[in-house]
Amino acid sequence: MTPHRARSLLLRAGAASPLIAIGCILLAWAVYPGFDNARQYLSELGGEHARYPIVFNLGLIAVGLGGAAAGIGFAMAVPALGGARIAGLIVGACYVAAAAGLICGALIAYPNPWHNLIQLGLGIQIAPFALLWALWRAEGVNRLRWFLWAALGVMLILTVLTKHLVWPELVNSANVGWWERAYAIVLVGWGGVAAILIERRLIAAAAG
Repeated sequence: MTPHRARSLLLRAGAASPLIAIGCILLAWAVYPGFDNARQYLSELGGEHARYPIVFNLGLIAVGLGGAAAGIGFAMAVPALGGARIAGLIVGACYVAAAAGLICGALIAYPNPWHNLIQLGLGIQIAPFALLWALWRAEGVNRLRWFLWAALGVMLILTVLTKHLVWPELVNSANVGWWERAYAIVLVGWGGVAAILIERRLIAAAAG
């Protein structure tokens, strides 16, 4: 397999990862009667009270593997676009660490305290900074840069609100589930979009 083909397959796996995540969450929700999206956390879909926790937990594993593939794809793509190799490796490391957290969270079901290893997934917030650094001198990626800045801005706002740093009464026990879902969509979704944009740029570069 050529390096170009390998990068493409890895980035496509990363682009598919958010769709897999949404599909597994919807399916796990459908087989969990009475699940309260407003008050309950996503991890409870794979916890001891879920009827079919394997649905959610297998989904976490799949998303983790897709994320790891995306990270490796980013690390391989950055030098091909004229970016900084070390920064690309940092992006890859962020994704692999996040993947490890998701897989651990699936194997150690909620509410086991070790399930909190899933929090390693929050390290994915560092990856957009590293990717901007990696592609600082790269050409033809302006749309990606603007998107990464926007994703960082949204993540910052959600972090400030969900950590009760401002407007502490906004996020509460009656709506925390919806906030968690919004946060999860951004954390997983930005990487999928970035993977698509990078693959398109690689194709354009290869075409000359």
